[in-house]
Amino acid sequence: MTLDKAFVARWTPRALGLLRIVAAFLFLQHGTAKLLHVPHDAMFDRLTLFSLIGVAGVIEIVGSVLLLIGLFTRPTAFILSGEMAVAYFMAHAPHGNVLSPALNAGEPAVLYCFIFLLLAVAGAGAWSVDATRGRTAES
Repeated sequence: MTLDKAFVARWTPRALGLLRIVAAFLFLQHGTAKLLHVPHDAMFDRLTLFSLIGVAGVIEIVGSVLLLIGLFTRPTAFILSGEMAVAYFMAHAPHGNVLSPALNAGEPAVLYCFIFLLLAVAGAGAWSVDATRGRTAES
């Protein structure tokens, strides 16, 4: 099956924008669970703001909101990608099986890391504040 180049050119920015919006919305829930307890996760009941995980929660909330609206997408996504790489190697890899995230519960961290890396390189896609501020959907 071959796709028409015009179809691909038209829908690629939209698919990228949709990936950005959905990933940011899902990632936002990690930060709000840590700091606002919504959705509630008992693991974060005694979390303090100035702990490593508390600071990660702040980064996740601020970064997710920026990505959700598509503002400063590239630098924000780069920072979030790095946060997820650090999270993987600090929280998941020490449990063993560093090359098999399915065995150390690190799959979400790896996926977020590479989704955010893609957004850092490819840009916000469609439906972003960056695009309405005069930048193209690809920047």
